[in-house]
Order: sequence, then structure tokens, then C-alpha cells
Amino acid sequence: MKIHEYQGKEILKRFGVPVPSGVAVLEGEDVREAAGRAWDALQRPVVVVKAQIHAGGRGKGGGVKLARSRAECQEHAAQIMGMQLVTHQTGPAGQQVRRLWIEQGCAIEHEYYAGLVLDRQTSRVTFMVSTEGGMEIEKVAEHTPEKILKEAIDPRTGFQAFQARRLAFGLGLAGEAHKAAVKTFLALARAYEATDASLFEINPLVSTQDGGVLALDAKVNFDDNALFRHKDYQELRDLAEEDPNEIEAAKWDLNYIKLDGEVGCMVNGAGLAMGTMDIIKHVGGEPANFLDVGGGANAERVEAGFHIILSDPNVKAILVNIFGGIVRCDSVAGGVIEAVKKVGLKVPVVVRLAGTNHEEAAEMLRSSGIDLIVAHDLQDAAVKVVNAARGN
Repeated sequence: MKIHEYQGKEILKRFGVPVPSGVAVLEGEDVREAAGRAWDALQRPVVVVKAQIHAGGRGKGGGVKLARSRAECQEHAAQIMGMQLVTHQTGPAGQQVRRLWIEQGCAIEHEYYAGLVLDRQTSRVTFMVSTEGGMEIEKVAEHTPEKILKEAIDPRTGFQAFQARRLAFGLGLAGEAHKAAVKTFLALARAYEATDASLFEINPLVSTQDGGVLALDAKVNFDDNALFRHKDYQELRDLAEEDPNEIEAAKWDLNYIKLDGEVGCMVNGAGLAMGTMDIIKHVGGEPANFLDVGGGANAERVEAGFHIILSDPNVKAILVNIFGGIVRCDSVAGGVIEAVKKVGLKVPVVVRLAGTNHEEAAEMLRSSGIDLIVAHDLQDAAVKVVNAARGN
């Protein structure tokens, strides 16, 4: 689960991570009046007006602006609130800005990057820092990977002070700035573990002219599987930032991600879903989505899956690819038939079933009286669905 920058900063502050003071402006408020109050409350010669969306690159898209007067703060806030902000992470459609964060400006000495994430190669949480703050960390990793310093965290001992010092020395920090960075890194690691986060990204983390450090940005993602332990964090979820179909899929315990292709996919199992998308691309098509219906592909979940897939106007054909392991193929076939009758066929549907009772399932599909295309294997299914999407 993703949260906004200002929400992440509030959490980090509780764990002792230094963050700039700021004021949130929410949708529905009088923007100019609220921005004026924020300027008065911060009492700084410079403030920063920031769009709050779940995407990076806001500054390049015009979503982050400096204000040096009360009137300028109000003007920037009015311009940014409600805009359709387009960044490299939102795609061409962009994301509407419904919240602002107005925070104090600070005298920046240098910008750095700091982040914690689970490294799946080492199976350990890794603390990363870089001198290339303010840059996209993906580009730094691609072009100058030597500028990223890493410390793997042993789960038995946790993040140690000597590791924090080593990272701070690696950034070239000395004196008060070094001490402040060590303290901040230890606080970040405590916060990451205590909140069951999946990602912390502070970009930039800045050193200031008075020898301190500040988290000037905060990207915080939580592990969905641990949210039952953090009821208060669940309340931070902003559904307006999420795809409506992904929200609907979650209600049915379906894993759905929209893509840009024309072939809708309904598969049980994440690995099989990835393989299905790969083979669709291999035969010249483009998947329109990732949709994992899980082990229990009953009629209700299949019907919900069809509704979600068909809500995408780009879908020209659907591939149902089910392996009957936990559930028998004939039970799945019955669910598909029942669901299709309720939903109604709007596009060609190709069905490939493999596993227990797959032959009986194929016969059920052929004799159902519904215009379903039955495939023999995955290659055959991919070719048939791509041809159907093209009208062949």
C-alpha cells in the first residue's frame, strides 16, 4: 500500500527522522485561504508547494514550486491543486492532484539518496545511499552503479551503528553532518522494521548549512500482508490514487494490474500469469492486464474477473488459462460457462485448461452452446487469442 509524502513524513517524524515542518491542504478546502494559513504558520521566507500524488517526477511535471511571498504561495497552490499532473511514472494520462503539502524551505548544502528495500537476491533488507540525490535511482543504478553504497541488514542483529557510520563516511559526510546522518539512518531502519514497510525512499535526503540533515521527500510503501497489524496505517490509503478496477479486484481477492495491450488475461497463479503474458508477446500480441484469480476459480470470481477485464475498452479478446491442480478443470469449466452466460460475450474468449479432468472440461466447453474457442495447449491458446484480437 502506498501513501502520500506528507503522511510518510509524519510517520518518520515519530521515529526521530528529521523532516521539514509543513501543512497539508486537502481537496474541498478553499485552496487560497488554506495556502495563506500555511504561509502564516510556517513563518519562513521561502516555502515549497508540493503536489501529493503516488508518483515520482513531480517537480519536472510542474507539481513542485518555490514561493517567496504569501501571495506567491497562494498562486502556486491554486495552480497545482486540481491539475492533471503528468510524470514519467503516471503515464501520459497523468494523475489529478487532490492534495498539497506546503513545507518550509531550507538552506541545502548537498542532496543525497537514502532508501531501504528487500533485496530478493540476498533475501535481506538492504540499506542504500548515494551521493546522487535528486536523481532517479534507477538511472544511477544503470549508468553509475558504483555511486550506490549498500549495507545488507542481518535479521538476527538488525541494522547496526557501524553500518550507519560506514554509509555516512561513504557519502563523504564529516563532523556534525556525519553524526546527524548516522542518527537519521538508525531511525530510518527502526521505522522500516516497525511499520512492516516494503519500501522507504528518501530522495533527496539533504545536508543543511547548519550541519543537520533533513528528509526532504518520503516515499513509503507498506507490505499489504502485514497491514492487519497496523489498522491506523490502513486509514491512510487514498483510493483516488488507485485504479478503480484494481480496487474492485481486491474486493474479490483477485490480483489485477492494467496494462496497455489488447489481449485480456485470466489465469490462476502468478507464475502462470507471467508465463501467459510472455507467450502472448512471443506470438506478436500485447497483454491488456495481469489477472490472477488464485486457486479457487469459482463462478463468482470468474464472473468478477470478466467484468473487470471487459471494463477496459482496449480489450479485443480474452484468454482464460487455468491449471487444474487445487481445483479440478471440470469445476473451472462450469464456472467459466456460468460466468460467460451472465456476463454475455462481447469479445472472443479462448479457454485453455490443463490438469485434473481437463478432457472432461474441454468437452463441457464445446457442448455448452456458447461460442468459446477451446485451445489444446498454451502455444495454441496464445496464437488463437492473438488472431481473434486481430479479427482473424
